[in-house]
Amino acid sequence: MEQLIEILKELHDDVDYNECETLVEDGILNSLDIVAIITEIDDRFDVRIPAEEILPENFNSAKALWELIERLDD
Repeated sequence: MEQLIEILKELHDDVDYNECETLVEDGILNSLDIVAIITEIDDRFDVRIPAEEILPENFNSAKALWELIERLDD
């Protein structure tokens, strides 16, 4: 999870990713940020996020994103 927080902080270091659960809803993460996150997850965790998983609810919080990574890594 710490590596994921590092990835997110590289994009927006002024956000409390441990608490925020509305990253997409509040416009903190935009489509370009999500593409960057997907690329970094692939590089660092060797997890590919398929198009059907690119949903706001999977990117609204670090916790949701981490759960997606763990689910896809199985």
